[in-house]
Amino acid sequence: MKLEISGARLRPFRRGDEDDLVESANDREIWRNVRDGFPFPYTRADAERWIAYNEGIWPAINFAIDLEDRVVGGVGLVLGQDVHRRTAEIGYWLARQVWSRGLATGAVRALTRYAFAELQLVRVHAGVFVWNPASVRVLEKAGYALEGRMRKWAFKDGQHVDAWLYACTDDDH
Repeated sequence: MKLEISGARLRPFRRGDEDDLVESANDREIWRNVRDGFPFPYTRADAERWIAYNEGIWPAINFAIDLEDRVVGGVGLVLGQDVHRRTAEIGYWLARQVWSRGLATGAVRALTRYAFAELQLVRVHAGVFVWNPASVRVLEKAGYALEGRMRKWAFKDGQHVDAWLYACTDDDH
């Protein structure tokens, strides 16, 4: 499965992506803006574990952002459970060298469409640390709306941090 975005494509992670993942993901600034399950430093063993984990998931929910046959980022969903089974949280990251090219916005748009059309979800949301205005712009350009500020939402980088809650529903797309 491949999802086309402007200038790149989304595709499942696969064996052979390890070197690209280590090169692209091993950045403290990326780690600072994602959940702690995304390690720093990012090692080859981390890349191998991530690829192996995703091989067993169908339908795919995590995608590599592939630019000219190189992995430069990722975008994925954490599916809700129980009464939240028709919702998901979206997360994404990009290698520093491809920031400000619209790739994250394109990836979020494509995965959101996929979530509604293929996975029959009705809501996708994201929490963005208040220190990350670039991610806020990505979500807003992708059609997500601000729902509120979550106080002390997470403990990251040695401190409690607030986050903005952004979401969109299938009615919005």
